[in-house]
Amino acid sequence: METITSLHNPKVTVWRSLRDRKGRMETGSFLVEGRRSVEEAIRSGASILSLILQDDYTEPLPQLSAPVYRVPAHLMAHICDTKTPQGIAAQTAFPDFPFRGGKILALDGVQDPGNVGTILRTADAAGMDGLILSDSCADIYAPKVLRATMGSIFHLPCQRVASLPDRLSQLAASGIPVLASVLNGNPFFAVLNTLPDSFCLVIGNEGNGISQQVQDVCTHRLTLPMRGDAESLNAAVAAGIMMYALCSRNEWGGA
Repeated sequence: METITSLHNPKVTVWRSLRDRKGRMETGSFLVEGRRSVEEAIRSGASILSLILQDDYTEPLPQLSAPVYRVPAHLMAHICDTKTPQGIAAQTAFPDFPFRGGKILALDGVQDPGNVGTILRTADAAGMDGLILSDSCADIYAPKVLRATMGSIFHLPCQRVASLPDRLSQLAASGIPVLASVLNGNPFFAVLNTLPDSFCLVIGNEGNGISQQVQDVCTHRLTLPMRGDAESLNAAVAAGIMMYALCSRNEWGGA
């Protein structure tokens, strides 16, 4: 175990850079903060590159083969994004595992970190098989997104694509229906049981919805009922309702 005390140590510089997307992309890694998140990363088989401990951290250490570094409190605060670090963090390589089935969620320009993280966590809980993000979405490895995922970043395959319309066109061509969540489509629950088990559900930007280019390649346009006076639902809430309905039809006696 090595102790680092200098703010200018090269390792500290790298760990600090992981707060920004540029640093994450250059290193192919991100920073996991807090004991629960670090333990989940290890339990899920993530590749831990470095374990960072505050010098007064006394909790039992998780078992792993990565190098361990001790740093004083002011360096931990410098490295971490949270205002009050929990005394443990880990530099972790980007997960790399394939989609395992045909229940896919695609996000088109969802930019709020809390929404992206919550959607990813809900997709994991609902039983989705993978998440596709357009290049204009919030970075799934950003600190605020990671906190909202509550560890689900290590369970659900995620793919960021340069052209979401092209990726969705590929899915549609392979026979997977692409479902657009829009304000003026067919009633979602009326057609729910007519939809196949494999699908790609598309959720759009918080303010503008799904872009026209993406809508043009979708095979279905679906709308959640709005029985009250609200104009629309939060993107994460809409995604959660539709994912759970699509993934739970057999449990409810549907198709």
